[in-house]
Amino acid sequence: MPIGPARMPIMDHLGELRRRLTIVVVSVIVCSLVVYFATPTLIELMIGQIQEAMRGATLVVTTVLGGFTIRFKVALFFSVIICSPIIIWEVLAFFLPALRPKERRWVVPTVAAMVALFALGMVFCFFVIQPAAFGWLLDQSFEIGSIIPNAEDYLDIYMLLEIGFGIAFQLPLLIFYLSILHVVPYRTFRSQWRIVYVAFMVLSAVVTPDASPVTMILMFAVLIFLYEAALAVARFIIVSRDGAEALKWSREDYEQHEFDKQ
Repeated sequence: MPIGPARMPIMDHLGELRRRLTIVVVSVIVCSLVVYFATPTLIELMIGQIQEAMRGATLVVTTVLGGFTIRFKVALFFSVIICSPIIIWEVLAFFLPALRPKERRWVVPTVAAMVALFALGMVFCFFVIQPAAFGWLLDQSFEIGSIIPNAEDYLDIYMLLEIGFGIAFQLPLLIFYLSILHVVPYRTFRSQWRIVYVAFMVLSAVVTPDASPVTMILMFAVLIFLYEAALAVARFIIVSRDGAEALKWSREDYEQHEFDKQ
């Protein structure tokens, strides 16, 4: 896919942005039209993961347009997943001209890593988070009385959790690049870990859509693990590339070092 020149007038940049957004939107719409016909099977797969927590209850559609709306949402959800490599590539390709030639070589590995992490986050949510979250939530309801599970409500929470964890698993990549490019010095990440942990706790409470402490705690634990793993990899690369002293560098120090090497 062609990459535009680094220097363009503002209108050309807007035209490039429109072109890439068009590719993303058309890809998702076409994929949604195809996936729509498979939505009954996909919904069955989604519900199967939480069927035990539902204790035999079946989903209920309460409106005339409910079935169409649910199938459209599910088709759009899976289309975004299927088209995620295209979406990620188009976003990164738009910013690619602004990167230095040395930095551009990281783009393809970054796209692959983002897709892999997104998939890993969704798989983790499917097998670990969904049963725990719905199990806790439904137990609260069964202690009060019988439930009539609204299909749209259940599937909305399900899809939000999947997307949320897919995005949350992008964290190590963000931390990794901020560190190795010295946008935020590695030493700062290490010294301010208490603030980061508190921020993760708040973020976990805000972004989890089910108000479940189980989901919040699990997301908080995952964010900490990903944060520490990303810093460990970043430290290894920084020390291997520039030495232990580089762990203290700011962006200006890094740019000066690169200039001196030329």
